[in-house]
Amino acid sequence: MIKKILFSQPRPESQHNPYTRLEEMYNVQCDFYQFIHIEGLSAKEFRLQRINPMDYTAVILNSRLGAEHYFRLCEEMRLTVPESMHYYCNSEQVGLYLQKFINYRKRKVFFPETGNKFEDLLPAMHRRPNEKYLMVFSDIHTDDQINMFAENGIEVTPAIMYRTVTTPWPADKPFDYDIVAIFTPAGVTSLRENFPDWKQGKTLIAAFGEGTIRALEDAGYRVDIEAGQGKAFASLPMAIADYLDKE
Repeated sequence: MIKKILFSQPRPESQHNPYTRLEEMYNVQCDFYQFIHIEGLSAKEFRLQRINPMDYTAVILNSRLGAEHYFRLCEEMRLTVPESMHYYCNSEQVGLYLQKFINYRKRKVFFPETGNKFEDLLPAMHRRPNEKYLMVFSDIHTDDQINMFAENGIEVTPAIMYRTVTTPWPADKPFDYDIVAIFTPAGVTSLRENFPDWKQGKTLIAAFGEGTIRALEDAGYRVDIEAGQGKAFASLPMAIADYLDKE
């Protein structure tokens, strides 16, 4: 019988969330612990990439986190980002977030009118053939976006500005869960690093997304509950609730 479920992410601030409903409907205990955290590269570490952000006329951002670390590193390296810099963002949310760092003007901040696809920015990019693009990344990323730009005749330089790091599991905290829910491939790395001798046994693993499922299977774990794009359930709470209904 399922009694304790661990979600490898922070507890939601609001009490009105699907995890609380799981606890109420199925009489289970939901615990939360963030398996990973983000650390910014130091200026010294970033310089090893031999990239000068001021050599570029535009920055491509795929998250608010990327914006934070771009401006942080520029400040640490005592670089003044020019007013003429253009910003290409994958969503309006990221674009509007730039107001925290710059004198926001629509003519220099671009984002898709709907959705979060960089493909929708291609017309604006093609209108500026002399633009030089720098794209901010984490150390864990794919080349899909860089390849998409290249296929459309746009050269983009990737710049790693922050990294995903395993959060150590507290020594005095038992790891005795009936279900462990993992949301990212980096979470799989954290699981292996924190518990190198752990045997899954009867513990169920719930995974979100194809990348996470693949990482778990490659690491030798058994995936019992799946959610994400292309799956029967869009979220892990929904998939777990379905499993508990059938238990």
